[in-house]
Amino acid sequence: MTAPPTASARYRDVFGVPEFRVLFALQSLLAGGEAIRIIALSALTFEQTGSSLAAAAVFAAGMLPYVVGGALLLSLADRHPARRLLTAFHLLRFTVTAVFASGGVPFSVTLVLLTVVGLFAPVGSAAIHGRLPALLPGDAYVLGRSLFTMTAAGAQVAGLGLGGLLLSVLAPSGTLWLAAGSAALASLIAHFGLPATRPAGRAASGTVRETWRVNRLLLGAGPTRGPLLAGWLPVFPSVGAEGVMIPYATGIGRPGAAGLILAAGAAGMFLGNLVVGRFVPPDLRGRLTLPLALLAGLPLLLFWFGPGLAAACALMAATTFGLGYELHVQRRLADAAPEPIQGQAMGLASTGLMTGQAVGIAAAGGLADAIAPGHVIALCGAATIAACLCLVRHLR
Repeated sequence: MTAPPTASARYRDVFGVPEFRVLFALQSLLAGGEAIRIIALSALTFEQTGSSLAAAAVFAAGMLPYVVGGALLLSLADRHPARRLLTAFHLLRFTVTAVFASGGVPFSVTLVLLTVVGLFAPVGSAAIHGRLPALLPGDAYVLGRSLFTMTAAGAQVAGLGLGGLLLSVLAPSGTLWLAAGSAALASLIAHFGLPATRPAGRAASGTVRETWRVNRLLLGAGPTRGPLLAGWLPVFPSVGAEGVMIPYATGIGRPGAAGLILAAGAAGMFLGNLVVGRFVPPDLRGRLTLPLALLAGLPLLLFWFGPGLAAACALMAATTFGLGYELHVQRRLADAAPEPIQGQAMGLASTGLMTGQAVGIAAAGGLADAIAPGHVIALCGAATIAACLCLVRHLR
């Protein structure tokens, strides 16, 4: 059963599709469970090592292997049924998180286990997002993607608050057992809730070779390269600005307020996807893509003047609201990617986004050692605007 290709989709259209309900439940459990796990594991690592660097390394350890997995393993998403891949992925998350919760894991082993999970994370993401175009035709796909982004943003906000509360009540090990339980539940839901669909196509070559071949095809072909670049390049510097919010907050005399600015950004992303995905008609959404993309950079320019906390929160929320432009770009990518490789196309989009955001954050952080953080944020805004102007024909 698929959603009807209505001109403007409604929530009951997408939630009326049984398989989408299962995928949404899996995405919600993943976003919430990972937010809690990261906070609890960072706290446990700091408790065991006393090192802030070690805690930060654990917090960010999944990013690099995610990139490697996206470069080497993405073709698995189109070669195996989503039920099998997602059951195995969440079972892997459960096993690794349960090991952490048991305690006594050396720091080096912790990094290895996080690397293993990170390698297969893009495959799990591609398995989910690759199913959406077939399940949700027309505008329903945009609404479904917006719901996933809203879930991630909501988990980011809730994870910061709920994670801290759980740590005070359950301690790190108990909180990790809760995260492990959410992964176990996700594995059961994937196994019993998803149909045993056959993949659209199977390649005769090996996984790594096929991943490289299809990635080159997607990046080399005009119909898919344009939406990929349009979904990546404006976002990289815009999100990179978040990497200097801690020194910026310190510079305006509010060292503990960086979390509020970042939470405002998550709230803006939630609101942007809600408004653009649900309330903007499809034809108008296409015309607003370029203005929204520019909005992802324009408010950042005002950080040059060192706005106070309230203004900084408002500017960051406006910036991330503009990231709702991606919904139209994602729809174009789904339309352009051939069905046998749609899973890998969606996975490549996510992997590139993860890679570019990491580079943008690192670059902004390094630049902040040389010039004022507010000026760095403004430069990130200028870079976002420049990227939009270079991609005008792909943002219309």
